[in-house]
Amino acid sequence: MKDLKLVLSTLFILIITLYNAQITTPVKFKLDVNPVGKEEYEAVLTGTIKDTWHVYSKDLPPDSGIPTEFKISSEDGIQLIGKVQEIGKKHDEFSEAFGAQIVYYSNKVVFKQKFKPKDPSKPVSITAEIMFQTCNDRVCLAPETLEFEKRIEGTKTSATEKIPESEKDSVYEVAPAGEVGTVLKPTTVATPDLPKQDGLKINSLDFKNPLTNCGTEQQKPANDNWLVLGLGFLGGLIALLTPCVFPMIPLTVSFFTKGNKDKAKGKRDAFIYGFFILLIFVLLSIPFHIIDGISGNIFNQISTNIWLNLFFFAIFLFFALSFFGYYEITLPSSIANKSSKAEEAGGIIGIFFMALTLVIVSFSCTGPILGSLLGGVVAGATNVPTLLTFALAGFGLAWALVFGLLALFPQALQSLPKSGGWMNTVKVVLGFIELALALKFLSKADLVSKTFFLKRELFIVLWIIIAIGLVVYLFGKIRFPHDDKNPKISLGRRILGVFGIVFIAYLIQGLIPSEKPKLQMLSGILPPLNVSYLHKEEDGILGLKPYHNYFEAIEVAKKENKPVLIDFTGYGCENCRKMEEFVWSQDDVLPMLQNDVIIASVYVDDKEELPENEQIKIDMGDGQKKKVKTIGDKWSLFQQVNFNNNSQPHYVLVTPDQQVINSPVSGYMPKEDFKKFLKCGIEYFKTKN
Repeated sequence: MKDLKLVLSTLFILIITLYNAQITTPVKFKLDVNPVGKEEYEAVLTGTIKDTWHVYSKDLPPDSGIPTEFKISSEDGIQLIGKVQEIGKKHDEFSEAFGAQIVYYSNKVVFKQKFKPKDPSKPVSITAEIMFQTCNDRVCLAPETLEFEKRIEGTKTSATEKIPESEKDSVYEVAPAGEVGTVLKPTTVATPDLPKQDGLKINSLDFKNPLTNCGTEQQKPANDNWLVLGLGFLGGLIALLTPCVFPMIPLTVSFFTKGNKDKAKGKRDAFIYGFFILLIFVLLSIPFHIIDGISGNIFNQISTNIWLNLFFFAIFLFFALSFFGYYEITLPSSIANKSSKAEEAGGIIGIFFMALTLVIVSFSCTGPILGSLLGGVVAGATNVPTLLTFALAGFGLAWALVFGLLALFPQALQSLPKSGGWMNTVKVVLGFIELALALKFLSKADLVSKTFFLKRELFIVLWIIIAIGLVVYLFGKIRFPHDDKNPKISLGRRILGVFGIVFIAYLIQGLIPSEKPKLQMLSGILPPLNVSYLHKEEDGILGLKPYHNYFEAIEVAKKENKPVLIDFTGYGCENCRKMEEFVWSQDDVLPMLQNDVIIASVYVDDKEELPENEQIKIDMGDGQKKKVKTIGDKWSLFQQVNFNNNSQPHYVLVTPDQQVINSPVSGYMPKEDFKKFLKCGIEYFKTKN
């Protein structure tokens, strides 16, 4: 039993360590023009952003995400005052995919620009234009350019909307979401035909009725809340096995079941006790919901601030040494004493303070585990308060269930392993893992500061040294202060030692020079591939030479009699880079991309402008007009009107005569899913040809 507990505890920490798509409109903008002084106005563009999505700041480093651009203009003549201001729930973090610091906003963002008319006595038509990109943790949508118009009738009249007559001929309305790709029509009859745009709407590209139904169906995004709840639950179980908590289980349960003449009341009180434990852990997350922006100032800065990363590096070292037994981490004794004294109130209130006392006195063991769980799971997320609540709820639920079930079946107490040296072994193993996790924060500080001292290979060597230390400890060759003088090497310790040796062998692979990425399982923990002693820049994507024009790729496909893989991608798409680096590069995927398909990688964020006769405006309603003036706009519109999709990466296999072979797929996906998608379409095409 105790061997199983030991294996499960380490397995959980390793899990922490190794830690579809229709047309989506996750952000809506509204323009207001407000008088702010004598003959001065302020254009205020407010964007409301859906949960889990974000909009990039206007201030981003080159070759990273797509910075938001907001500008005000008027043909009637205005003078801008100052610079554009942006206000909102700001997140600042280091992006491993871009290798740069990025800033973005969630929930709500406001852009402001002051101006004054050159002739305040005359009406002025104001045009506000915003170019932006929205992303979540899985996909990025194509950049969009929207226009808004307001008319100021002198300095005493409120702003009203108006579209100048001179622009009506170039304004088009797009079908509502869910119908995109079916209708594009002018708002007036003045312009008889939509610009050809190289024939963007291809009727034969019927993605709803592909030639075959094999391959990978589009999957819905996973619900991270339940994943975090599960990890929190496992963390709670691990915490129960530590010396601070485990001995409390039989004592507490016995108090409720044996210390009361009314057995039914004792069990009921035990359940209430478990409920209060759950409640206390959930309450710990409440401040993050109440205080706006606290999550961004804490968890997101873990990934962005040099000094915070160094601070957390030191904290995790502090945790590790505590687990090794060199000292104990405790909250001030006065807190525990006050809580313990409050237990004397009796009744429901007394039970609540009993639960609170347990949480306080067990902090020396639970604090580092919670720190690892919360730091590893929610760092950098945009919905931190919700994830934090689920993580803490899972942690508390594990405790509540154990106390509740043992109160219901007190005879099970006899089957629990006795307290002893095995619990200290759990703590020491956790100490080694905390030591390894500390390097992650040191690496983050190194990346953000751009010193690049802790390169990928050095990081791996340090992990190998830590893993060797763990293995040596598990086989009894070294001891720590609270270990038995003559420890018995149990089966559980031997099993974990073997796992450690296997893990060391796995890590050594990362030190062997290779043209392809290694250690993908640790890609979220190790420094990125380009922070390496062995890194060499490659031409193109893995040596592939994709076409960047779909119609050009179709012509080549006709000549070579191969299907076309349409890769809707973006220069600022992190998940696109992940797919290329960790999925396209695989030995059983790359040959198919090299030999069996023509790749059309069309960039939806390409800023090169289209010829003037191909530029159009699309009326989105509510005074919004989407401009299609760049190559990126063109391919974004092509994706929407043909595939009812605006996320990247998005993959479609088509024949040279432009028929969809199998169901398209979106987002970052496991290698096997992408391989299945490719293999299905390629084999079908070869069979039919």
